[in-house]
This record gives sequence, structure tokens and C-alpha cells, in this order.
Amino acid sequence: MTNRRHILSASAALAALPAQLVFAQAPRASAPDDPRFVFVLLRGGMDGLGAVPAIGDADFASARGALADFGAAPLALPGTPFALHPHLASLHAMYQRGELAVVHATGLAYRERSHFDAQKVLESGGTRPYELATGWLGRSLAAQGQAPRFSGLALTTAVPLVLRGSERVDTWAPSALPEPTPDLVARLEMLYAGDSGLREALARAKGLREQPGMNAGVGNPQGRNAVLALARKAGEMLAASPGPRIAVLELGGWDTHANQANLNGALANNLRTLDAGLAALRESLGTAWSRSVVLVATEFGREVAINGTLGTDHGTGGAAFVLGGAVAGGRVIADWPGLGKAQRFEGRDLRVTTDLRALMKGVLADHLKIATSAIERTVLPGSGDVRPITPLRS
Repeated sequence: MTNRRHILSASAALAALPAQLVFAQAPRASAPDDPRFVFVLLRGGMDGLGAVPAIGDADFASARGALADFGAAPLALPGTPFALHPHLASLHAMYQRGELAVVHATGLAYRERSHFDAQKVLESGGTRPYELATGWLGRSLAAQGQAPRFSGLALTTAVPLVLRGSERVDTWAPSALPEPTPDLVARLEMLYAGDSGLREALARAKGLREQPGMNAGVGNPQGRNAVLALARKAGEMLAASPGPRIAVLELGGWDTHANQANLNGALANNLRTLDAGLAALRESLGTAWSRSVVLVATEFGREVAINGTLGTDHGTGGAAFVLGGAVAGGRVIADWPGLGKAQRFEGRDLRVTTDLRALMKGVLADHLKIATSAIERTVLPGSGDVRPITPLRS
């Protein structure tokens, strides 16, 4: 007979396996030469002018005030009026190798200043918050049809909105629980034999655990180390064959209303962590890096001017990064609007001149080979007038 103790033990044992969701339809066996794509979501609104200062703009220093002082020389991007923050040394090295393109004065069709609404627009791929209940990456997986090529993976405890809309999605997060013994797993199989849902869930978790890269744990790291561990894990899982080919990572803490001018403050430390995490992702992808594209984006930028607490308030235009061995890097993609007060959106913000969906469309069509008709009809509805920007090498 099954009693409460057995159920609790079984639940704990299943939780000790990597936190996974179940595929309703398994994708075909992935191949080593498949393209890889990683979406890195920076929650909180990264200051694009802090990460990618427009040092060649005549109004930059006066517009930014104390925020124009980085404590060290910004890392120049030759041939452009832009530089990278001094803490983005790994990204700068990728730029020099032709593996990083910077997209500036970019953003969404959304022009309000709510984190929650802007994140919903960014993740859903729509134009208004709450108009879509699924995400553009999830719908792109669903657009593969009855013979799916790729599966997706979120390095989180729950599926983020951007990946919802497909049954071909897993989640993975490190667990501090002890490893289940073979005997306990066998008992679980006996216990779940009469329930098809539980039986299939356990079988799926076991199967995923046996895939290369899935079984090795990362412990239970915290803070910056957690970001690095998840980035490395994402690279290992995407590099494995078989394995997922699309992954989502998140990094919060970009809402820098105060003390942004602090050279060891939240923005500086987050940029240092982001730089190290992307370097770890590159290293762990190994040879798969040559077939990889990584898009790093945030829900909106910040106001141009410093506020009264030495930070920045919610804005609109910002910066994004696209990197990878498959990227035609060493360039800045920008239709620069200028930083003079008359050139700013509402007199406050960096004006959006490049729709972020243009970059999404280019990656989806040219890298993941999603049909243009599907992109404009279901994946990024309402984007028909947005001309794609391809970040790929020719």
C-alpha cells in the first residue's frame, strides 16, 4: 500500500533529479553540427550608455556627468564613436576577434517605463504587454512542425515566458539535495508503474540525466559564482550530442536607480559578472562555439542624465550584444540619434532607432532556419514592417 511516507520520499527523490519538464513529443536526435542559440535576459533595465559609452558623441560627457567617469579608460571600439565599459574585457577580446557585434540605440516598440510590462513585451515578442501568453522562442520551437529539429532549455527553476509555447522545453537548476540511490529510483519506478504521467516524468528525468553534460552537478553556488556555474552548464549541455540546442539564461539586478557612479557598485559588478559568464559560456561550448549565436538583451535602457541619487531612472533606448563563432562581429550596429537634449526621446532617453525584433528576426531566419512566414505570422506577430538584421557571417 502507498502511504504518506512513501509519497513524501518519492517526491524528494524525484526532486533530487535535475528539475526538468517533460517533452510531450521528443525531438529528433540532435547532431553535433546543429546551430546553437542562447538568449541572455538582463532583468532590470541595463544602462546601455554605461555598458557601451558613446565616448565620441560631443554631448556624452556633459549629458552623463559623473557617470562619464569609469575609473579607468573605456575599451575603445576602433573606427566607431563607442567603447565598452572597462569591466567588459572578455567581450572586448571577442569584439577584436570578430565574434561580437554591439547593437546600440535599440529597444522595443513599448515606450512606457514598467519593468514588468516591458519584460513581458520582450519575452513575448509582441508589441503590448499581456497580448500574448507565450514567448517568441517557445513559438519558434513550435513552428518546427511535426519533425522538430531542436529542443529548448531554461537554466532556471521554472520556464520563463520567452520559452513558453512549446512542449519541447526543459528546465535545469542545481539542487542541494543528495543523490537518489539506485534502490530508491527502482522503488519509484514500481510506485509510479500504475500512473502514466508520473511514470513518463520519471523516465524522462532518468533519460535526461543520462545525457552527456546533464549528470555532472555544480553544487549550490551563490551570487556571481552561480551565474558562472549556470553559464558553464548551459555551454556543456548545448555542446553535448544529443542535447538541447536553444538555452535561456537570466541575470537580474540592473535597476540602478542609486549609486551607479560607484566604481564598485551594482552596475560595475553586474557588468563584471556578465563578462565572466559569457566568457565561461564560450569556453564550455568548445567546438560548438563556431556554430553558436548568443543574444544579450534587456527590457529597456536608462535615462541619459544622472539622477539625484547618482543613478539613472527607467528609460527606453539601450544596448544589446550578439556574440558567437557564427557572428560577423567586430562592428557596431547603430543608427545613432545623438545625446543632445533635443535629440532624446521625450527629452530624457536615448532614442530607439533599431527595433530589437530586427535582430531576433535575423537570428531566427538565418541561424535557426525558421520560415519567414512563420516568424511574421506567429513567432513575432506584427513585425512585418521590421526589416531583419542578420548578425551572421556570410
